[in-house]
Amino acid sequence: HMAPFSYVDEDGNVTGFDVELAQELCKRKGWKLVLKPIEWDARDEELNENKVDCVWSAFTIDGRETQYAWSKPYFNNTMVPIVKKDVEITSLADLNEKTVQVQSSSSELNYIEHNIELALSFKKIIQFKEFDEAFEDLESGECDMILVDNPDGLYMIKNSHPNFKILNVTLASEQYGVGFQKENTTLRDDVQKTLDEMFKDGTVDRIAEKYSDYGIPQNLVRP
Repeated sequence: HMAPFSYVDEDGNVTGFDVELAQELCKRKGWKLVLKPIEWDARDEELNENKVDCVWSAFTIDGRETQYAWSKPYFNNTMVPIVKKDVEITSLADLNEKTVQVQSSSSELNYIEHNIELALSFKKIIQFKEFDEAFEDLESGECDMILVDNPDGLYMIKNSHPNFKILNVTLASEQYGVGFQKENTTLRDDVQKTLDEMFKDGTVDRIAEKYSDYGIPQNLVRP
């Protein structure tokens, strides 16, 4: 899951900020929305084989600018380190020779791989697929830190892991967009037009307000 952007709630419904945006957009277009959970590292295959029309789930544009037809950015994200509350870690320097977990195929992994000095300072870098598994590893001491998007971290801490904290360190800032097949600019433009209307009439802000605990309204990029 990419909570609070797209996740399954307690009643088994797929929801989240991105999901609610897509639902409203499809309603306005008269399109039938099919929500398809995918393995994050299989997204290109899903798109290129036309199994999905777009990827809309906390999807980072930075570093992938030329790989997709992108919507305009709609969210400013920051990457943050999460550690146990009771550990003596207050800065990145304290993570020297520590084990770090990042999601596979994520912008966090990309960031670390392009910052060799930072990568070499860690004892070990482990890739995870599911957030729950990473947080269990942090709990058990299997790793010392998880590097995640700020809203994901806030969501996990508030809803299931109150004994963890976000370090007051911003590693990188980036922007989210909706990604389409590179050639599919027609669909991208169609979606963008309606998304712009949803921003203008206040719908995006209204939906975002429900997720104010996770910094979404404050970090929207308005057209």
